[in-house]
Amino acid sequence: MASKFYVKKSLNHQYYFVLTAENNEIILRSSETYVTKQGCLNGIESVRVNSPYDSRYYRGQTGLQYYFVLSAVNKEKIGVSEMYNSVSARENGIEAVKRCASTAPIEDQTHSFAN
Repeated sequence: MASKFYVKKSLNHQYYFVLTAENNEIILRSSETYVTKQGCLNGIESVRVNSPYDSRYYRGQTGLQYYFVLSAVNKEKIGVSEMYNSVSARENGIEAVKRCASTAPIEDQTHSFAN
């Protein structure tokens, strides 16, 4: 299965995106919701532009879990990862975003409010 960006709509009618890896696991979520679908698509484009650069990833830890945040060059947060149980799993997640984001197609799922 190929990686993919999904554009979704929350219960409060805000847009957000998720990026899945080839195994269909979520590797990145938008760090904010967007009022418009175009804003969400702009967020995806920002992921595409910034994801290749290791310096754009903040690596964090909460208790015994690890995560990362992808930011734009202006330090604005674009996306956040899932929680990982190890540093190596977090690094694999970052590598997956680097590998998948630039070519992942976009699937619009905004027809459903249950996403």
